[in-house]
Amino acid sequence: MRTWPGSSEIVAFVTSDAVSPYETDWLTLPELVEVLGEPLGRVRRLLDEFHLVGSRRDGALKVPSVFIVDGEPLSSLRGTVFVLHDAGFSDDEAIDWLLAPDDTIGVAPIEALLAGRKSEVRRVARALA
Repeated sequence: MRTWPGSSEIVAFVTSDAVSPYETDWLTLPELVEVLGEPLGRVRRLLDEFHLVGSRRDGALKVPSVFIVDGEPLSSLRGTVFVLHDAGFSDDEAIDWLLAPDDTIGVAPIEALLAGRKSEVRRVARALA
């Protein structure tokens, strides 16, 4: 659980096998191989290098499909995940934060990233440290 700056409210993250607050499909590794058109080794490398970030959901490692745009990982995702890791977030917490509506941004951070607002998202993420 975390307390956000400027808020006395404690926020519990939805992790592991729970349902994420943002409605998205979740892709398994074999599905990522198909969607990305890359071999499994390359998909694993994308995860290892944080071009994508995944979480165990229903027992299997899965990645939110919203992280894939036009058959490629969302380009602004990697740097944002680094900022969240620097703020002390685990992969599960980073995913949940990206998918949950944020009052400061006005939408879920992933929606802002998809709209090209990466500077704003990263500024808010840096403030969470």
